[in-house]
Amino acid sequence: MKLHLGCGERYLEGYIHIDIDDFEHIDFKSSVADLNMIKDNSCDLIYASHVLEYFDLEEVDDVLLEWRSKLKKGGILRISVPNLQSLIKIYENTKDSTNILGPLYGRWNVGGNIIYHRTVYDTDSLQSALVKNGYVDIREWDWAKELPKKYDDYSIAYFPHMNIEHGIQVSLNLECTKP
Repeated sequence: MKLHLGCGERYLEGYIHIDIDDFEHIDFKSSVADLNMIKDNSCDLIYASHVLEYFDLEEVDDVLLEWRSKLKKGGILRISVPNLQSLIKIYENTKDSTNILGPLYGRWNVGGNIIYHRTVYDTDSLQSALVKNGYVDIREWDWAKELPKKYDDYSIAYFPHMNIEHGIQVSLNLECTKP
């Protein structure tokens, strides 16, 4: 079983889609912080792109533990978040804060309610959160190898937009394993 958490409009074939918004492909309309509809120790893979930053630091441990409880032993959590190190580099290169406002603060209209990012991560802070919550074998993952061709989500975001060869990758993409 594979879960796509916080998928929004994006669909990945072969995944169970869970999101608080209402799209035709959503299997469970729910916060990704509460996966009680999924049996513990049943998932091979959880994919969460640009969703963890919507939880503040006091909530992140509970969210990561909930996700971990759904993974099988050896299951993989594949995560993507805005990368603070990249955002700083983009700002230093352009001196224009409007280039980083989207990934830094986020803004999403969910059924008339506007929600925003509540935190931001760099490699050390995300790795620390993952280790603290019992994940092991933390490593970067390559979207070009792991996602279907022509699939587009924020794990693939670059500045300037989609300048993959010469741009700065906006996202921090890490994966880890449940021991």
